[in-house]
Amino acid sequence: MLDAAELAAGIALREKARGLEIEQKPGGAGPVTQADIAVDRALHDFLRAERSEYGWLSEEIEDDPGRMAARRVFVIDPIDGTRSFINGERIWAHSLAIIENGIVIAGVVHLPEMNLLYSAETSKGAFCNDAQLRVSDDVSLGNARVLATRANMDAAHWREGAPGFKRSHRPSLAYRLCLVAQGRYDAMLTLRPTWEWDIAAGSLILSEAGATVTDRGGKPLRFNNRSAQTEGLIGAGKRLHGRIANRLVYRS
Repeated sequence: MLDAAELAAGIALREKARGLEIEQKPGGAGPVTQADIAVDRALHDFLRAERSEYGWLSEEIEDDPGRMAARRVFVIDPIDGTRSFINGERIWAHSLAIIENGIVIAGVVHLPEMNLLYSAETSKGAFCNDAQLRVSDDVSLGNARVLATRANMDAAHWREGAPGFKRSHRPSLAYRLCLVAQGRYDAMLTLRPTWEWDIAAGSLILSEAGATVTDRGGKPLRFNNRSAQTEGLIGAGKRLHGRIANRLVYRS
């Protein structure tokens, strides 16, 4: 997985230096570049050559329903934060995960232009460039530093109105999860249906750093769903996670 992340970085940086060809996905799904596609295909070939029996789920390769029958599945976002990548910014990431029977067992999030390499394995802790990660200590909801989009603060999502925590944003969902794992922020949340490739690797990194990570309704995350989506995500230290979850309006 670490070798695959370095392979992805080399391809993405090379294509970025050449000049990006940008297209819009159907249905308003956002932009895609030749780098997204080249990285996805290279990761598929590299990883499946090592583990041909694993299923595959990624953003830019057509979904293969056969993954539903596989015990283990690669879940890959070739470039998380494509708009940032297109705009010449540094905050974009490669996100690679292995799912076993619906649970993430290994994850890597690599931000090449920021020299950040996050990784985790089940029960082995979470790391950034070899430094072990730990979520922030207990903090009140009002004093929390939370990564979330502006839309998440709509009062309709919250009992008694939106909390008064300090909201910030980063363009890559995978990076947001890792920032909370580092303790640089106290929590992150996304309340819309969320693609698995955006959060699989980061959710394990955050969990292994000591956080509670669930969907927006407080249920444990399950991956390799037929829809390839989860019902949002809340990630924070145990007490703060409970405070956020208790304030949210959940509609099943």
